[in-house]
Amino acid sequence: MKKIVLVEDDVALRENYTEALKSQGYHVTGYDNRADAEKALNERLPDLVIIDIGLKHEHDGGFRLCQALRQISASLPIIFFTARDNDIDTVCGLRMGADDYLTKDISLPHLLARISALFRRLELSNKPIDQSSIIHVDELSIDSNRMQVSWRDVPVDLTVTEFWMLFSLAKHHGHVKSRQQLMDDSKMVVDDTTITSHIKRIRQKFVQIDPHFDAIETLYGMGYRWRSPTTS
Repeated sequence: MKKIVLVEDDVALRENYTEALKSQGYHVTGYDNRADAEKALNERLPDLVIIDIGLKHEHDGGFRLCQALRQISASLPIIFFTARDNDIDTVCGLRMGADDYLTKDISLPHLLARISALFRRLELSNKPIDQSSIIHVDELSIDSNRMQVSWRDVPVDLTVTEFWMLFSLAKHHGHVKSRQQLMDDSKMVVDDTTITSHIKRIRQKFVQIDPHFDAIETLYGMGYRWRSPTTS
């Protein structure tokens, strides 16, 4: 049974979504403030954390919680689920390392579908090692079964969404991937700004390892591609 932690300060919403998730077979624990949630999550991580941004008296408590969680785990699936639908909050949430950013006006079936898709992607990491699942492109190595990435033999910690976007680019290196294709390959439905934020964060993680990293190329009006030295 997958374990989900839901951090939401609205009692009615928290109880409603907790019951809805439990009805789908998930084990759900709810918290209404950042401090209690952070304390519990420091002791044990679940399979997924769903966070509202505004928590009690903390306007950006959810952002602070996300940052703390990313210090503990780079791969823990995190979804922001909030009433705040402006571009600034969306970009901030994704730059902090969230896998998804959903607004509370989406339908319950849509929310459940997004959670299910995230878990399906994670299940690949439990498959046994298969050499055919390993991709080598230049100094990049990707194991799609274990969801592991390395650049120049140094591990790169990516979120689930970041991993599948990178995998899509690297598997078809040299070919342009549109934003829609990246959404399809990573099984998410977002806007262009969200895709851009994920790409920027992926680049930043590689640059931390290699300041001269420039393999992910932006082709304005078209999309992105993994640019090998031989790519024209």
